[in-house]
Amino acid sequence: MAYELHYWPTIQGRGEFVRLALEAAGAPYIDVARGQPEAGQGMPSMLHALNNSTSPHPPFAPPFLRDGALVVGQTAAILHYLAPMLKLVARSEQARAWTQQIQLTVGDMVNEAHDTHHPVGTTLYYEDQKPEASRRAREFCATRLPKYLHWFERIIAGNPAGQRHLVGGRLSYADLSLFQLVEGLRYAFPTATETVLSATPQVAGWHDRVAALPKVAAYLRSARRLPFNEQGIFRRYPELDFPATAEAP
Repeated sequence: MAYELHYWPTIQGRGEFVRLALEAAGAPYIDVARGQPEAGQGMPSMLHALNNSTSPHPPFAPPFLRDGALVVGQTAAILHYLAPMLKLVARSEQARAWTQQIQLTVGDMVNEAHDTHHPVGTTLYYEDQKPEASRRAREFCATRLPKYLHWFERIIAGNPAGQRHLVGGRLSYADLSLFQLVEGLRYAFPTATETVLSATPQVAGWHDRVAALPKVAAYLRSARRLPFNEQGIFRRYPELDFPATAEAP
C-alpha cells in the first residue's frame, strides 16, 4: 500500500524532506496535492483531509502523511515514524534519538533561513518587511549560517563509524535532510554559503556523495523534483545574500 504525502503542489518546502526519504528508499507513495482530481487527489483532496479530519489527532498543517488509518504531521515526526520501515535509521535507541536530534537542528536552521525573508510575519509580503529582512539576513549570514554548518562538520568528522554519514555507517534520513538544507542554502544565499562550505569540506564532500546516490540522483533529474522558487522556504533575494565568515563563531 502506498503512503500518502500531503503537501503544497508548487513548492519544495518542508514536504521535500519527507519526499527525499521516500525517494531514496524507493518507497511507493502518492503526492496527493499533485495528483488528478478524477483520481480522488489534487489540492481539494488535501485540503479536505486537512480541514475536515474527524481524527482526535488532526494535523496542524502540511506536510502530513497518511499510512492507512494513521495520520502523522510535522516533518521531523513523519521522518521519525517512517525511518525504521524505510531502513533510514539505526536500530539502537541511542542512534534513533541522535538522528532525531540532528533532524530537529536541521529544522531549526530551516526556520531561521525562512525568517530572513519573513522576519515580521508570514501573512505579510516580503516587500512589506524589507528593512527588517535585511537586518535579519545580515545576522543570519554572518553568524548563524557558519555556526550551524560548523556544527554539522564536527558531527561528520567525529562519527566513530567513519565520515561518510552523520550517524553510524549507513545512510539515514538526517543525511538526506542535511543534503536538502545545503541545497536550499546554496540557492538562497549562494555567496555566503560557498564561503562557509569552503571551511567545512566534510559537509561539502558529503553533500556531493548524497547527490550521487542512484535513487537520489534519479529523483533530482526527474520532473518530481520541483525547482526552488520565491514562494518556498528558501528564496533567492540577492540583496539578502550578505558576506559570511568562514570560521566558526
